[in-house]
Amino acid sequence: MDKAGLHHRVDGQSDAPPLILGPSLGTSLRVWDAQVTELARRHRVIRYDLPGHGASKAELVGPGASVSDLAALVLDLADRLGIATFAYAGVSLGGAIGTWLAIHHPERVASLGVVCSSARFGEPAGWRDRAALVRTDGMRPLAEQARDRWFTAAFRDDPAAIALVGDLLAADPAGYAACCDALADFDLRGDLPGVGCPTLVVAGRDDPATPPAHARELADGIPGATLIEIPRAAHLANVERPGPVLAALLGNLTGPDKET
Repeated sequence: MDKAGLHHRVDGQSDAPPLILGPSLGTSLRVWDAQVTELARRHRVIRYDLPGHGASKAELVGPGASVSDLAALVLDLADRLGIATFAYAGVSLGGAIGTWLAIHHPERVASLGVVCSSARFGEPAGWRDRAALVRTDGMRPLAEQARDRWFTAAFRDDPAAIALVGDLLAADPAGYAACCDALADFDLRGDLPGVGCPTLVVAGRDDPATPPAHARELADGIPGATLIEIPRAAHLANVERPGPVLAALLGNLTGPDKET
C-alpha cells in the first residue's frame, strides 16, 4: 500500500464530529462540492478520491481489488487523521464502501448515508467487461454513456455535470478498472441486517444505474433504515438535486437521537 494513502480534503473545525464522504466510481471528491459548505458548519468533513481518481494514486489497489480493499484504505485514512468513530455518507461505490464498513466495522461507523447505491451492482460480467475495455482503450469510450447514466437530460450540460465527466476522462484506467473489479464481486444482500447504525438510503427516481428498486432493497434489509426518493434526479442525485439530498443527510446526521 502506498504510504501516502488516499488523497483527501478536510473542511470544518478540527474538533467537530467527523463525517467521511465517499465518491462515485469515475468521479473525484468534487462530487460533494454542493453539500460540503453546509455540512462543514457542524462537522469535520473528510472527502477522499478513489484509487486512480482525482489525486489518489492508482497503485493503491491492483487488479482483482475488492470493496474490502477500498474500505481498508478509508479506515487507514481515518486512522491517519486520528478518527476512531465517524459518520459516513457515500454515492454509489462510495456508498457501498460505507455499507461494508458498517457491517464489518460497526464500532467505527456512527451513522450511514447511502446515496444512489446498491447491495449488488448487477451481473459481474458487465463490470469485468468494462474493466477490460478501459484497460485496453482508456477512459474516453465511457464518457458519453456515463453522462447519460449520471444525469437527466435536463442537467447534462450543467457546468457541474461537465466538470464531473472531465474527472472521468482524467481517471487512471488501471485504478478505474480495479474499482470495476471490486464492484463485480460485491454482494451484501445477505449481510444487510448486520448494519446497526442509523441509516439513510437515498434514491434518484430517474437513476438508470441503480434504480429505486436497489434503494428499496437496501432500506428493506437494513433495520430501521429511512428511504427517500428524489424526483428529477439520475445517478448522481446529490449533484443534480443538491438541496433535497443535503436536507436528507442533515436529517440523518442531526436527528433527535443523535449528538452533534
